[in-house]
Amino acid sequence: MIELLAEEPRIGVLECSRRLGVARGTVQARLDKLVGRGVITGFGPDVSPAAIGFGVTSFVTLEISQRHGHDPVTAHLAAIPEVLEAHTITGSSDLLCRIVARSNTDLQRVIDQIVSSEGIRRASTIIALAEQIPYRVLPLVRSAAQREGRAPY
Repeated sequence: MIELLAEEPRIGVLECSRRLGVARGTVQARLDKLVGRGVITGFGPDVSPAAIGFGVTSFVTLEISQRHGHDPVTAHLAAIPEVLEAHTITGSSDLLCRIVARSNTDLQRVIDQIVSSEGIRRASTIIALAEQIPYRVLPLVRSAAQREGRAPY
């Protein structure tokens, strides 16, 4: 079911049940369960930043002041539209962010905006040249299903 929904996100529950050969109520119940457990996290369209003018992708590691903590820095980052995601990490830095920009010059503007937070002590930026493997989860879902010897979800 997850694979079908990933391939055709606009498919309705009735059509999904028809293609899977199970009752509509079964599909709806399973879908509700997957959403409730947080396995399925959204149904919105996947948007390509490059297609809307943000052709530069980079990854920024941030070292934050422990005195200020993560919360103020996270709030600061959340207010910057070009910050697509941020993760607390282990190692010499504290946060890893994926950011986008319209150009390298625009990337400098975004980085300047990021480091303007008093809670950020240091930033290191890596520019992505080409996407080799896009974000994906279906291979993971398939692998989990094979290990369990059943349809995963």
